[in-house]
Amino acid sequence: MKKIINDPADVVTESLRGFVAAHADLVRVQYEPNVVIRADAPVAGKVALISGGGSGHEPMHGGFVGEGMLDAAAPGAVFTSPTPDAIQAAVSATTGEAGALLIVKNYTGDVLNFETAAELAAAEGLDVRSVVIDDDVAVADSTFTAGRRGVGGTILLEKITGAAAARGDSLDAVEALARKVIGQVRSIGVALTAPTVPHVGEPSFDLADDEIEFGIGIHGEPGRERIKLEPADALVERMINAVVEDLPYGAGDRVVLFTNSMGGTPLVELYLAHGIAERLLAERGITVERRLVGPYITSLEMQGISITLLKVDDEMVDLWDAPVKTAGLRWRA
Repeated sequence: MKKIINDPADVVTESLRGFVAAHADLVRVQYEPNVVIRADAPVAGKVALISGGGSGHEPMHGGFVGEGMLDAAAPGAVFTSPTPDAIQAAVSATTGEAGALLIVKNYTGDVLNFETAAELAAAEGLDVRSVVIDDDVAVADSTFTAGRRGVGGTILLEKITGAAAARGDSLDAVEALARKVIGQVRSIGVALTAPTVPHVGEPSFDLADDEIEFGIGIHGEPGRERIKLEPADALVERMINAVVEDLPYGAGDRVVLFTNSMGGTPLVELYLAHGIAERLLAERGITVERRLVGPYITSLEMQGISITLLKVDDEMVDLWDAPVKTAGLRWRA
């Protein structure tokens, strides 16, 4: 194992110290338990948006804390759910009378721990709701989940609901919008290589030089099938077919297309794949209204990509375009 680390047990804490040093204008970090908090939180009169999950997927989630997205994120150990006390600390640091929405990826540990934290917050008199995102079309169940996994669609969900909260929408409205997004977003991923978790010290699975895992999860969970490596045209078409046929998406639909690197795929390959996806969607009569391309939800150093489609309307496009200022995503209207 070759990694730029000291003690594997200290990777997350040391990374957070570097993160806040680089982005002290955007966030502050609380330790023991670890929580990334928006620098100006709590924001009076605003619904707080809180998410979290295992580390190793950066910039998700801490990199999306800031104006127009999350108010706080609870990072667990690498590929490990955050503890209820960390989530509760995130709620306490950000939530006022407007309440909070917890955005939870569908992994068993995440769901249970966020549910526990929400119950603790309710006992303190706070109005805290939860939504669970399960956009992965690859499998119905996996090692980590009961039902579909939450993957790339999480970023789009956090951006759109973050913009709604920033403009002053009520908790009821933000929750309803979140459920709408969850119903209209689908993803799938592929892996060319496995990630290596620091405290494990070896790749999480083996792939032959001519094999890829189709439908991989962001922790390296098995996908739909193991197939032979194929040219980009065929591989991206296989991915687009899997996503489009699931909702299904059809001619006349408008979408956000998110082409994501799992951490080890260089941009030259990522843009190549994105161009193929754009062409295939155009051939189906699906209009790509907005795009996001880059390593936004990673799996350590895994080589691979994921493709996410979100069906949108005018309001969702406007919310996508709304200002955002975080370490991982930023633009002005």
